[in-house]
Amino acid sequence: MISKDESRREYIARINRVMDYIEKHLEQPLNLYVLAEVANFSQFHFHRIFTVITGETPNDYVQRIRLERAAIFLQNNGRMTIGEIADACGFGSLSLFSRSFRAYFNTTAKEYRRQERGVYVKNGLRYSKNGQLLSKNVQPGFDFETHLCSVKLNQIIFMDTKIEIKEMPEMQVVYVRHTGEFNLIGNAYGKLMKWAGPRGLLKFPETKTVTLYRDDPSVTAVEKVRQDACITVGGDVKVDGEIGKDVIPAVKCAVGRFQIDETGFEKAWNTVCVWLTESGYQPCGNCYELYHNSVEEDRHRRFDVEICIPVKPL
Repeated sequence: MISKDESRREYIARINRVMDYIEKHLEQPLNLYVLAEVANFSQFHFHRIFTVITGETPNDYVQRIRLERAAIFLQNNGRMTIGEIADACGFGSLSLFSRSFRAYFNTTAKEYRRQERGVYVKNGLRYSKNGQLLSKNVQPGFDFETHLCSVKLNQIIFMDTKIEIKEMPEMQVVYVRHTGEFNLIGNAYGKLMKWAGPRGLLKFPETKTVTLYRDDPSVTAVEKVRQDACITVGGDVKVDGEIGKDVIPAVKCAVGRFQIDETGFEKAWNTVCVWLTESGYQPCGNCYELYHNSVEEDRHRRFDVEICIPVKPL
């Protein structure tokens, strides 16, 4: 008989498979029967298990992911009509999409598209290129600066590095999923390394670690942002429990390489995002961080990391 920990890991693995399936099939019908089949549970039990593990019902989760994907399309795909975005995100009609979008974002899709996209981040809040606060998730009464002068923005953002557009290779990875605050993903990496070590999968420097971002924090509330703590693997690796398997596709990316400590990630991301606004390209896929060293083995505890944003021409 398996232990309680092994049982929980298996349940989490099945729910992760459902999340991955939803992300890759948003334009298709995603009813309870289909998702329960993916999880290998009965519909009756799947609904309750999914809700307990994620804190959302399957229907609420699918609806949220569809609406947040639509918001990203509205920000980044100016040539798609709102009707085309509604279809691509699995809404049966434009009227249903319009009602749902307004209820979730408290604005129409057309008005949302006109809003300037957040470029800078400071203390978790997002600002436009001219310093206007754009953060979606600010709570009433929160004490923040409503405007930052350009001199202060320059101090916040720019790092000296070369940023370029280049083709990044396909990577087969195994992962442990983390949901929530970015600085807590170390717990997921700890689980992953503990699993991978005895299986001979840690062959540094050939093995790379990758943090894959499943959600855009300018759209998704931080406590629901999904990140995958990954290592690259070769061949057909059998996974179990909380460990999942995926392929990061070969893709053209805006890439900036940085040597930073744990406090430098916000500024590094800002540097790449500001550069992107003047590059003639737009983001088009899941961003990731590709690490080229082990911070534990660096005497200055600095990360050698590439920030990679999949792009396509404007």
